[in-house]
Amino acid sequence: MKIKNIFLTLLVSGLTFFCLSANLSAEVLLDPMTSGDDDYIALLEGQGESAYAFDFFTTSMLWTVIAAALVFLMHLGFATLECGLTQSKNTVNILFKNTFIISMGILTYAVIGFNTHYPCGEWSLIANWLSFGSPIDLGMGDVPGNDDFSYGGVGLAMTAYGDFIFQAMFAATGATIVSGSVAERVKLLPFMIFVTLLVGIAYPVIGSWHWGGGWLSEAGFYDFAGSSVVHAFGGFAALACVMILGPRAGKYVDGKIKPIPGHSMPLAAIGVFLLFLGWFGFNGGSVLSANPGPLGLVFTTTALAGVAGCLAAMTFSWIFLKKPDISMALNGILAGLVGITAGADSMGPWAAVIVGAIAGVIVVLSIIFFDSIKIDDPVGAISVHGVCGIWGTVAVGIFGGASLSTQIIGTLSVSVAAFIFAYVVFSIVKAIMGVRVTPEEEAEGLDLAEHGQSAYSITS
Repeated sequence: MKIKNIFLTLLVSGLTFFCLSANLSAEVLLDPMTSGDDDYIALLEGQGESAYAFDFFTTSMLWTVIAAALVFLMHLGFATLECGLTQSKNTVNILFKNTFIISMGILTYAVIGFNTHYPCGEWSLIANWLSFGSPIDLGMGDVPGNDDFSYGGVGLAMTAYGDFIFQAMFAATGATIVSGSVAERVKLLPFMIFVTLLVGIAYPVIGSWHWGGGWLSEAGFYDFAGSSVVHAFGGFAALACVMILGPRAGKYVDGKIKPIPGHSMPLAAIGVFLLFLGWFGFNGGSVLSANPGPLGLVFTTTALAGVAGCLAAMTFSWIFLKKPDISMALNGILAGLVGITAGADSMGPWAAVIVGAIAGVIVVLSIIFFDSIKIDDPVGAISVHGVCGIWGTVAVGIFGGASLSTQIIGTLSVSVAAFIFAYVVFSIVKAIMGVRVTPEEEAEGLDLAEHGQSAYSITS
């Protein structure tokens, strides 16, 4: 009884202290005489005629960095999905690749990618691609637009750093798509070299054709958040690599397709739901402000397309394959999300449902087709990102008000360019150092062969 009384006394005392502390903290934060508020008021007054919009600017900047964090979380989703859909003996290798990709991607984008992607005027080799870090400058000097409207005006409600960090989170996505397609048989170091070149050169140059104000932008091509610029780019780069690398050992035997099941569908499902969550930042952050009108629409169309893709893939694969397949249902979610990414801000809810549902059917047929021609893609990334990326971009010309012919030309241009770059560079890397592990290493598993580690330690 005494112990109970002592516990209750401590609990009441603790709650009282917590409430008093919270109240004191609130008073400090809300005191207009604190130096932090003085700085903010001075900053607000310094905006001149644009001061009326500064609270919106601040809110938009906050949403931008939250969206960037959500996109960062997607890389955990990619890693988890890839691990789940492959064999347990390659898990460490997959985690290592994905850890490298996001780290390399952000730094490479800071050094050469951001300027190339968004040249802010006439593009040149010296001024953009070989320019180290400007305008973000990596802390080496004053950055214009760091705390006011001078970076992009009132219309672009973010700072220079905010713009950079959001776009940097996109940069490594294309390489992550490739990682899933070449899983379980690619040599680690050649892969690392290849994806560094893909992210450092191909992604920002090809992306600048549209998002950097290049020829596709001038032609009227529209890709809101990257069905082509990010997803089809990565999907067709992956196709080129898989064609060079060849299928996994034992995948196609005596003209028959032999399933190589993944070791953890729970991991795959967790990965997809992490990706679904992150996609709200991927598409929602691409509004580039906290404007409630387009932001609400984008969240709605994104959600509707994802679930429509799931239900369509689930139903169609069940009918076509005579069984309910969870991997097809999960890929249907991703297919719907990829499909809506190009037009999430320009389509209505019902159009989003149609686009997502068609993407869900397409991904099932595409996965079956690539298997039939011996293109071994362990996670279905070529179909999800490449094929459905093209569909989503074309759909903007059907449901989103853009020119259909321009959308077709634009998405094919991006896809073909990514394929050619990847095929040439990966072929060169193959000629110099080889890109595939030995049959013995593949049989043993890349965790032990490449890393000398095991993902799962089972002790009695």
